[in-house]
Amino acid sequence: MKQGRKPSVNERNYIKSFRLNPSNWFISKKKSDEWLIMHRELGRTRTIPSP
Repeated sequence: MKQGRKPSVNERNYIKSFRLNPSNWFISKKKSDEWLIMHRELGRTRTIPSP
């Protein structure tokens, strides 16, 4: 899988709105309708709607 990148300040605030700790997640893929975020330690992926 492609390596992710750390979220920007606005993206961190958006991830916080889903009750997730943004320091544990990085952005793997951004589509027009959804984001694929991946957990740093566990490798678990989660899909959240894009803002």
